[in-house]
Amino acid sequence: MSATAVWIAIGLTTLGCYLLKLGGLLVPAETLERPLVQRLAALLPVALLAALTAQQTFSADGALVVDARGAGLAAAALALVLRAPFLVVVGVAVAVTAVVRALGG
Repeated sequence: MSATAVWIAIGLTTLGCYLLKLGGLLVPAETLERPLVQRLAALLPVALLAALTAQQTFSADGALVVDARGAGLAAAALALVLRAPFLVVVGVAVAVTAVVRALGG
């Protein structure tokens, strides 16, 4: 890819981000105050994060993969259910993933 193409892509991305931000600012306040819109705004980031986590955990090169990352995610979910602090959750996920990988998974 040439340097010109990269700069064109950067410029178009910048313009797109600006227009998206401008579009959000132009939405009337009464639209944003509707209960459905507020509920969707609260739930959408959680759904997107869950989808990204699942995609990053269970895919490799476009294929479905179940490996040590899945075990780490399951361990983290269990730690969250048990109301462990965030750093403990991360530590448990890392430890379980490392152990499963060391055992050949």
